[in-house]
Amino acid sequence: MAKDLNGILEDLQARMAELIASSPAKDLQANLGALLRQGFSRLDLATREELELQTELLRRAQTRLKELEARVAQIEARQETH
Repeated sequence: MAKDLNGILEDLQARMAELIASSPAKDLQANLGALLRQGFSRLDLATREELELQTELLRRAQTRLKELEARVAQIEARQETH
């Protein structure tokens, strides 16, 4: 992943340098914004909301797993006594 990130950042830097050399100053901000959006879209980043949702789903799954582990332990204990 680090190699991919370095390649993306190098590509982004090269495009920015090319952009600065060939664009009028008034277009620089719009072009730079578009370039950054394109670079970040390649990184497959998650939004804060997506991260929070996944954190909540993981918390629920961990809670359910603990409940199921306790039930299995109870069933095993009952089988050992019979």
